[in-house]
Amino acid sequence: MSYQSGYSQAPAQYAGSFPPPQGTPPPAGPSETGNARITGSYEGVQFKIDHRDDNTMLYMRIQPGYEILAKPGSMVTMDPSVQIKGKMNFSFKKLLTGGEASIDLGLSFMHFWGPGEVVLTPEMWGDITRIQLDGNSPWHFGKHAFLACTPGVQMTTKSQSFGKMLFSGHGLFVSQATGVGMLFLHGLGTIISRDLRPGEQWIVNNNHLVAWNCQYNMEKIQAGGLLSTLQTDEGAVCRFTGPGTVFIQSKSTDAIIGWISDRLPNNN
Repeated sequence: MSYQSGYSQAPAQYAGSFPPPQGTPPPAGPSETGNARITGSYEGVQFKIDHRDDNTMLYMRIQPGYEILAKPGSMVTMDPSVQIKGKMNFSFKKLLTGGEASIDLGLSFMHFWGPGEVVLTPEMWGDITRIQLDGNSPWHFGKHAFLACTPGVQMTTKSQSFGKMLFSGHGLFVSQATGVGMLFLHGLGTIISRDLRPGEQWIVNNNHLVAWNCQYNMEKIQAGGLLSTLQTDEGAVCRFTGPGTVFIQSKSTDAIIGWISDRLPNNN
């Protein structure tokens, strides 16, 4: 190889200045925000999140007999020893009377089997973070944030209530992850997190959300305060209530689209 992957050819060893992982890492936190490299391991997979300057890449060394799932089109490189195939999951379950539905809308994954290294990257510039699921607390995340996960993570797309649907920049459905394993998500710009104490609240612009595992309500915002009715076309926000953790991204998809649109020749 002509690039430095961060690993030696021996699957269990790291090379150069890349330190070996110290067991199973805790959930990502404020100390892992910014441009700090993230390294760790989880059940047959060693990983490194590097180049966190808006061009982040996820390096994953898969041991023999283990597997990871990834978003189609996210693979940059892989060793010839890695086996790969696609899988399409499709199911539909809807609860009409409860106001919510649990639905898997044909979530598509690429499956990589070790041994060998796989390098993944999001389709847009931005950051990558990882969340460790312990089987106790489900995580919600933006419908486009998924990058990769270990096989123990189950994902569905859960509808919001009608009121949340009206205010949600993520549309009617928000993805939900349950189970036990490691989940890798990406966002635009830098990803940062905040841990909320019990009863503590935090208000986030809906377009900057990446993932969360605490209670939340959607609200409209305008000059003079927060509204829960459609009295304005101004922005939507989420009011989170702890305990729990919220991950946000520094850039907004809508803002980037608007910035590009304003500079197109036909808009001048």
